[in-house]
Amino acid sequence: MTYRIAVIPGDGIGHEVVPEALKVVQAAGVDLDTEDFDLGGARYLRDGLVLDDDTLDRWRSFDALLLGAVGTPDVPPGVIERGLLLRMRFELDLYINQRPFTYRPAEGDGHDFVVIRENTEGTYAGEGGFLRKGTPHEIATQGSVNTRFGVERCLRYAFALAASRPRKHLTLVHKTNVLTFAGDLWQRTFSEVAAEFPDVTTDYHHVDAACIYFVTSPERYDVIVTDNLFGDILTDLGGAVSGGIGFASSGNLNPDRTGPSMFEPVHGSAPDIAGQNKANPIAAILSAALMLDFLGEPEAAQRVRAACDAVGERSGSTTDIGDAVVAALTD
Repeated sequence: MTYRIAVIPGDGIGHEVVPEALKVVQAAGVDLDTEDFDLGGARYLRDGLVLDDDTLDRWRSFDALLLGAVGTPDVPPGVIERGLLLRMRFELDLYINQRPFTYRPAEGDGHDFVVIRENTEGTYAGEGGFLRKGTPHEIATQGSVNTRFGVERCLRYAFALAASRPRKHLTLVHKTNVLTFAGDLWQRTFSEVAAEFPDVTTDYHHVDAACIYFVTSPERYDVIVTDNLFGDILTDLGGAVSGGIGFASSGNLNPDRTGPSMFEPVHGSAPDIAGQNKANPIAAILSAALMLDFLGEPEAAQRVRAACDAVGERSGSTTDIGDAVVAALTD
């Protein structure tokens, strides 16, 4: 089977790591029909385009989207993030952000956990505004939007994922002692859905405690579910304690498959090393493995992950590391 993939290399090192990810997928024996889309900070600076309706409509006919990295220093903060990344999540209903974190040190047990982040609500939904902006009495509000529908579908996905894993454990992370409205909705819904998954053991941690545990004992976690803002912060910390953010992959998923899901490394565009063949492509390759899982190619996805493990923390150029993963894949 051939899968139609929309490719958004984006900015900076995105143009270097995405070709390596595609090269590895092809070496794994999965046929892709790709089409490139020129979007990101450089495109915005050139003609002001961030994401148009026609492109969004075209994407709906693809099986998945693979994104490299977006953002340039000359674009004001928020333009690309809200106009491209968040709009993709909202318009394509990518309501699950899934980020796996696996670390296998030379000594010790390491860890293997997954963070499930609600991806379309919370403080990123855009509720808020200014009063008397630019005056000494300025007021800025930024609300957190949490619906029973949005919270429940995220929790059901997390419970189903936990039920499919050997440890069958799910931890809710929030701040229920202070965020007494949003936290209450998350906690009540979590308890109600838990009753439908009797084989899954559960726990709750405040987000500040979870940050400590990520650093001191990440092996305690199996699957974590949390809201949009806390998930954004925790997943960067998860990358830091799992070999570095350069190894962190992610999937922005539409589990209902009413549109394509989007897969991307989370390391950013790294303009300081762009064009120098220095970027590690492992995060992009692992993101492509997540894409293969979602497309129904789990055997190929597992082979790609095993090849990345075999390469480990190898140093070298972007293309050298990609070639090493291909070699490990085909040995």
